[in-house]
Amino acid sequence: MDRAARESLAHKILALTDRGENEVIVFAADDGLTRFTHNAIHQNVAHAETTLRLRTVIDGRTGVASANALDDAALAELAARAAAMAQLSARDDVFPGLAQSTAAEAPSGAFVAATAQATPDLRARRAAEIFGVAERNELWAAGYVKTGSQGITIANSRGTLASFDGTDCGLNIKQNAADSAGFAEWNGNDVGALDAGRAASIAADKAVRSRAPESIEPGEWTVIIESPAFGELISYLTDHFGAQAFDEGSSFLSEGLDRKYVGENVSIFDDYAHPLAPSMPFDYEGVAKQRVALFERGVAKNVVTDSYWAAKLGRPNTGHALPAPNSEGPLPTNVVVAPGTKTTAQLIAETKRGVLVSRFWYIRPVDLRRTIVTGMTRDGTFLIEKGQIVRGVRNMRFNQSILAALGNVEFSSEPARSAAYSYSSVVPAAKIEGFRFTSSTDF
Repeated sequence: MDRAARESLAHKILALTDRGENEVIVFAADDGLTRFTHNAIHQNVAHAETTLRLRTVIDGRTGVASANALDDAALAELAARAAAMAQLSARDDVFPGLAQSTAAEAPSGAFVAATAQATPDLRARRAAEIFGVAERNELWAAGYVKTGSQGITIANSRGTLASFDGTDCGLNIKQNAADSAGFAEWNGNDVGALDAGRAASIAADKAVRSRAPESIEPGEWTVIIESPAFGELISYLTDHFGAQAFDEGSSFLSEGLDRKYVGENVSIFDDYAHPLAPSMPFDYEGVAKQRVALFERGVAKNVVTDSYWAAKLGRPNTGHALPAPNSEGPLPTNVVVAPGTKTTAQLIAETKRGVLVSRFWYIRPVDLRRTIVTGMTRDGTFLIEKGQIVRGVRNMRFNQSILAALGNVEFSSEPARSAAYSYSSVVPAAKIEGFRFTSSTDF
């Protein structure tokens, strides 16, 4: 469904509402996912759907209804359900009213026609490149190649109208041997830039070089964490920069903004227009997103807000609303960590003894307020001695405060987009001193 059709549908739904304030979100997605294992495609998923979400606010009481049927009867029933639920909900005297916002311009590169038109055959050909690399190295590959397009329109009874079309593509590769594995990922907007052979070769090299891994002792280590691993690690920090967590006390930032929490070389932003990850220029209220400094030279500068939390805290609206109401409040969704000045190869060369981590697995919070998490290394963990990668090591479990890690860190000069189902960020590799491994494994 293109922009004109989405906007026409949104206005049609608004015309069916006759009480209070109303907000419509029309979301249309057309996604393809090709999964593979043991050098063969085993699943192709194609999903195209338009979903509707209507928020009705009557005298400070909010009701939300959703649907994926677009006929007249379904639209009328959607409007009736949202109004009925509003009448049954509790009144919120802080609610400032729906947002009144002007349109925001999409960043360059957010939509690429070739990605939107990508076929299962294209994904299969990229998978075949991966299989070829695996077979030449006597490995077997597992993972996926994905392509998709998404369109969203937000309209409300106060005149807000915002529309955006974007594309997304990527791959996730695990190359496997009898006692080792290697990982690589790539994420972007332009399928023409998706180099499956290169990513497959990176993963294969890790699998080959980490064969016959040996154990190392737990303890505090110098670690070099590559972008896929660091992107996942940093995703457990970014929720602290939401206004709700800040206000309710679950964030470390509840101790105060404008304080130094991490190293002076750490600057982190929320930036929807970064060229490696151009995305939606407005939030789920239609308010234009702002580029927000989260950490600036180690100092916590801001939390992100939506209209509700901006009004409640007396702060500017930064345009970071999620679909309302929700349990988390506004959150940063386009996190960018500023890079350093050295390549990853230089960081390795300057390491006397340490561990190179390709990927983390199953990270979970241990102490939310203190940002302590636990997890494991996976799919390519190596010992570094005298500036050289010398051999593969068995995977390790860690317990680590993210803030403490960022207090003694050096970043590479090579940012990359890291993404999974729940996050997307642009991050460099990170060299961290005193990273605490608590135990080793037998694999």
